[in-house]
Order: sequence, then C-alpha cells, then structure tokens
Amino acid sequence: MSQLNETALGEQLIAFRHELHRFPELSNQEFETTARLRQQLEQHQIRIVDLPLKTGLVAEVGPAQGPLIVLRSDIDALPIEEQSDVAFRSERPGVMHACGHDFHASAALGAAILLKQQEATLPGRVRILFQAAEETGQGAPDVIATGALQEAVAIFGIHNDPSLPPGVVGSKAGALTAAVDRFDIRITGTGSHAAKPHQGNDPIVIAAQIVSAAQTLISRNAPSADNAVVSITQLHSGSTWNVIPDSAWLEGTVRTFSQSTRERLEQRFREIVLGLGAAFAAEVEFNWHAGPPAVVNDAHWADFALQQATASGLEARVVEASPIGEDFAFYQQQLPGAFVMIGTGEPFALHHPAFRINDAVLLPTSRYLAQLAVAALRSLERA
Repeated sequence: MSQLNETALGEQLIAFRHELHRFPELSNQEFETTARLRQQLEQHQIRIVDLPLKTGLVAEVGPAQGPLIVLRSDIDALPIEEQSDVAFRSERPGVMHACGHDFHASAALGAAILLKQQEATLPGRVRILFQAAEETGQGAPDVIATGALQEAVAIFGIHNDPSLPPGVVGSKAGALTAAVDRFDIRITGTGSHAAKPHQGNDPIVIAAQIVSAAQTLISRNAPSADNAVVSITQLHSGSTWNVIPDSAWLEGTVRTFSQSTRERLEQRFREIVLGLGAAFAAEVEFNWHAGPPAVVNDAHWADFALQQATASGLEARVVEASPIGEDFAFYQQQLPGAFVMIGTGEPFALHHPAFRINDAVLLPTSRYLAQLAVAALRSLERA
C-alpha cells in the first residue's frame, strides 16, 4: 500500500464524501454506501471484520493483541428533498444527507487510512464502525448484537455541529444529548351534528384538554435542574365544518436527560391522558415508543477527547447538552466512552433541506479521530 500525503488524502476524502452525498440511502437501505466503503477499505488493505450486518460494516486496524478502542460513524440519509445549490447535490429524489452522515463516514474512513499507515507501531487495535440506521435509532443495537464491542475498552463517536465554528471540538462530561421518546394518543368519542354537540362526545375537546395538560408535565413533574421538552407535533380530527367527528389522534415527542425524569414523565403523561379519558367518558389509547436513551459521556474519556482535540491543533470547548437524539447512547450502555461535536460553522441546522458541510473540516477531523484512538491506546498501555 502506498503512503498518501495529506494533500492527496484530503482530496480523496472530499471526493468520496461528494460521491456519498450524491447517492444517499435511507436507513437499512445503505447497500451502495456499504459497497463504496468496502471498496475504499480494501483498496487501502484495511481488514473488514466479518459480522452479520445487513448494511454498514466494521473495519479494524492494529495487531491481533492489545486493548481495543472503537470509533463510530454513521452512514444513513434522511427522507428530505435537497434544496442546496452544491454541485454534488443528491441525485435521489426525496433523499438527502441532511444530517452529515456522509461527512462522518468519510472522516472515519480517513482515520482508518491514517491508522493503517502507522499500524506497525500501534499498541493495540482500533475498530471503526460504519453504522447503518442511526436515524431510526436501531442501528446501534444491531451492531451490538453482532458482538462487535466484545473486548472493547472505550468508544468514541462524532457528530457535526453547524452552530460551532470550524476547528472547534465540543463535548462535556455527563449528558450531552437527550433521550428521544415518541408518543401517540388516540381518542374515540361519539360523532354528532355540530349543532347538537350534546348528542355526541366531542374528541376535539378532549384532545384540547390533553394538549393543555401536557404543558404542565415539565413545570410540575420534572425537577427544575433537569432540562426536558414535551412537544405535540400532530393533531388530526374531523373532515368538515359542521360535523363533530368521532375520533382524534395526537403525536409528539418527549426529550429528557436523566433516566429518572424520563420514567416520571412517561408515568405522569399516561396517568393524565387516561384520567382525562375517564373524566370525559371516552375511550383513550396512550402509546409510548421508547427511543435511544440520553448520551451520557464518561467523565474521563470526555476530558480525554477534549485534550486530544487541543493536541491535534483544534480548539476544545465544553458545550451545553442538546435535546437532539443519538443512538450512540446504546453503545455507552455497554462500555464507557465519549461523544464529541465537530464544528462546521454553516448557516443551516441539522435536517434542514439546505444543510451543507464545510469540506475544509474533513481532513482535520480524520486526523483528530486517528490521534484520539492512538492516544487512548497508549494511555491504556501505560495504565
């Protein structure tokens, strides 16, 4: 394998990211993305771990013995129609890399190449996850089920952050992203003529009571020191102006940073909704769909990740927790680690149809990930 200089590697990574961006694939459909990654890894003689994954893959660099550090990236796109003006915009209608997973995968590929170039001196192994289906929250559990984390000592993951300037790495000890739960509520009342509401049981009135009561969930059930969010994002009922419908349906999300608050809000929300159903003599169904838990960074590895950012020439910054969700949290239930945010300094937020990535950040992120993995291995060797 020939050694790439950094200029050539940077150009290769940018071209690869643009290719991924042009051909995005939704969760669990990342077959072409996986094939492209496999081709690049094989080209650089980076071994691929044989694991029963439908999409996505796991690469490994280093000797057969020694401690194991894991780097995680994700590869899936979103069902969004791209509205950016980049020359390499998505060629798949209604599908777009609007969360930067093309950037994450390319940065991890670059880290794998850099690690391969120093493989003979590595004091242990580095396993690089190119994980599918992060957007559904199920990709990480699928990887864990394969045994990919066995023997691993620590895990690190990245996510781009348009709100941070380029060259900034942000993280913190403790909760960094929120637990993401979804709820849906179905109300079955009795329809009637709008002029004779006493002959029915209006589900819209009940839905309105639920919406109002939900606003007290945080203020009266969550400790003031705990951040939490409850948002009702859909309410559907009725089809015309002069008929009271017989049903209504609501959906929304709850975001929490502590497990105790998460459990408390689910319990109280269920009690409130079912209680209002009983009070209005209506049939009410409350469904809670648990998503990924909060990303909770190990204090040692979070500090370590920030220290290595400074050592690699980037600016380290302690950031506030964000209510976005991340299935990286499932890995942290298996072993300690840290999730870090990579500043890209772009004007459009994650999941925006005009979202874009600053390519200048790509190679520095690869260098940072490689250095982080090597430094972690050496710190374990000294311990």
